[in-house]
Order: sequence, then structure tokens, then C-alpha cells
Amino acid sequence: MKRYTVLTLFPDLIRAYVSESILKRAKEKKIIKIDAIDIRAFTTDKHRTVDQKPYGGGAGMVLMAEPILKAVASLKKKKRKPKIVILSAKGKQFTQQKARDLAKNYSDIIFISGRYEGIDERVKTILRAEEVSIGPYVLMDGDVAAMSMISAIARLVPGVINLESLAEESHQNSLIKNESGSVGLEYPHYTRPEELKHQGETYRVPVVLLSGDHKKIAEWRKKKSK
Repeated sequence: MKRYTVLTLFPDLIRAYVSESILKRAKEKKIIKIDAIDIRAFTTDKHRTVDQKPYGGGAGMVLMAEPILKAVASLKKKKRKPKIVILSAKGKQFTQQKARDLAKNYSDIIFISGRYEGIDERVKTILRAEEVSIGPYVLMDGDVAAMSMISAIARLVPGVINLESLAEESHQNSLIKNESGSVGLEYPHYTRPEELKHQGETYRVPVVLLSGDHKKIAEWRKKKSK
């Protein structure tokens, strides 16, 4: 069983996301286990303080190291040796290749979700964590990034989704051909009805997709992939 744990200030966000659809079914089948841990549970003061002003000045607040380190330590007491990922705008960009590596090589991953101006850098140093960004932009929190990574990784775990879906996916196929991580986009998809009428216009499914000629369809899809 693969285990993914998110350390966050808002665990209900994570729990809501993983309690629906494919991830829910994968959990019920015990293929994966997903937990959300409240960082505030590891504070020691009555106000459950998790952030402080940054040394050296500057806007915003920084998540303190101690509550996060205690949260990770509580998990390691259970004889876990997890891969630790910090979601950060300054991290290395997440790719399909990275998703595949994490799905294949790690059965236990802890995601640390940052907020505000970020996380005390000593967390990364002490835990030897890897910083990862899901794109060249800044989010308000790391929760969305954590959910995105779990979605990308978990779907590659055998039994989570239909294998045929992976076999026909252009991103995955590109990785098989190109280990550098360079990927293309998928070809356009169409479903019923054959003619869609919208605001006085008619939008038709490309004729080749209705032909039944699998060779021509494959050629069209290859041409349309970007």
C-alpha cells in the first residue's frame, strides 16, 4: 500500500478532496492511504502559534520549524522512513517524469504544505527534504500543490485507474520514449453527440474519428498532439 501524508494548517481541505471519486475508491480498496495532519496539534502554547515574523524584516509571516519537526517526528516513531517533500514556489518544478519516479520509488511520502511567506529554511535542512513547485507561479498555500502532486502520483500506482488510460496517454508515452522528461500534450477528445448546436452554430466531430479506420485515427491523433 502506498501512503501519502500532508502536514497542513487546514487538514479538512485535503480530506475533502481525497474523499471523492477515484482517490476515494483507491483508498477503499486499500491501494493507497492518504492522511492529513494538523500542524497546530504540535504547538505548545495556548494560542496554538505556528508562525512568526521573519528575521531580517520583511512582509508576512513564516511557518515555525518546531511544530513541523514534531509532526514529522511523530510519524517516524511508527518506524516510517518517508520521502519528505516541501511544497515551495522556489522548489524544482514538478513534471510527469517526477510523478512517475515518486510513484515507482516511494511507498511513503510526506508533503509539507507551506503558507504565508513560507517555511523556516531549517525544516528543509534538518529533514533533508526536497522542495518542489508545481509551476512557475505563486499560490496562496501549498495545499493545492500537495493535492495536485498526489493526484499525479497516485494515478500511476497500479490498480488506481484503468491501465488502458495510461497506455493511451500522450504524456506517459512521451516519457517512455524520452527519459529527459520532455512531454507533449494530448490530442483533442470528442464524445457524443456527433453534432453539437450552440448559439446558432454547429460543431461537428472530425469525420476521421467516425470512420472506424484505426490507422487513420492514430495518424490524426499523432498530428494533433502538441
